[in-house]
Amino acid sequence: DCPGKEGNGGRKRNLTLLRNKLYLGERRRTEPVVDSTTAAGDHGTLRRSQSDRTEYSQKLQEKMAPQAVSSTPTTSPQEDEEEVSRRMMARRVKIIAELMQTEKDYISDLDLCIKEVIQPLRNKQIARFDVDGLFSNIELVHQLSAKLLSLLEEATTDVEPPMQIIGEVFLQIKGPLEDTYKIYCYRHDDAHTMLESYEKDEELKKHLRDCVQSLK
Repeated sequence: DCPGKEGNGGRKRNLTLLRNKLYLGERRRTEPVVDSTTAAGDHGTLRRSQSDRTEYSQKLQEKMAPQAVSSTPTTSPQEDEEEVSRRMMARRVKIIAELMQTEKDYISDLDLCIKEVIQPLRNKQIARFDVDGLFSNIELVHQLSAKLLSLLEEATTDVEPPMQIIGEVFLQIKGPLEDTYKIYCYRHDDAHTMLESYEKDEELKKHLRDCVQSLK
């Protein structure tokens, strides 16, 4: 009933309405709006205000922060680099060892071929059997492989892994390797044709079968 109180109540209602209008206006500015230029039937392009994008970016950073902390490495970059170097060196040592073992096995196979096949066939002196034509320069291949293995052993025996420089070995023997295998590869097709013809001759085939049995 008091005029003064009624006036105060009216001002409060006006302030409340004003705040509601400001709130609605703020929502209209920040809520997604469909582009009016979009053709009918399309989904439209959503546009967001700068404040919306900033708020989203801040929330995303907050969510990612715990993961970033938990995934932080416990070791220093220097320790990580040293560990990688150790693993690479260990792998290099294994590769060199495998390379040398492969060469040893190859030389062993060549030894057997020369001792159990080539030499016995030469000793038989079979007129129709061209031993050198069939096996080409395999004895030179054996000698070169033995030389390569010797150089590899020299480069690695009693030498610390970081100081084992085997690339120099292959550069050193590159010329002889190329010359020797060039001849072997050039004669390979002819040797294969010769072997096929020998396998059609029962007498020559028997000599070959005896050598294979000796190898077994």
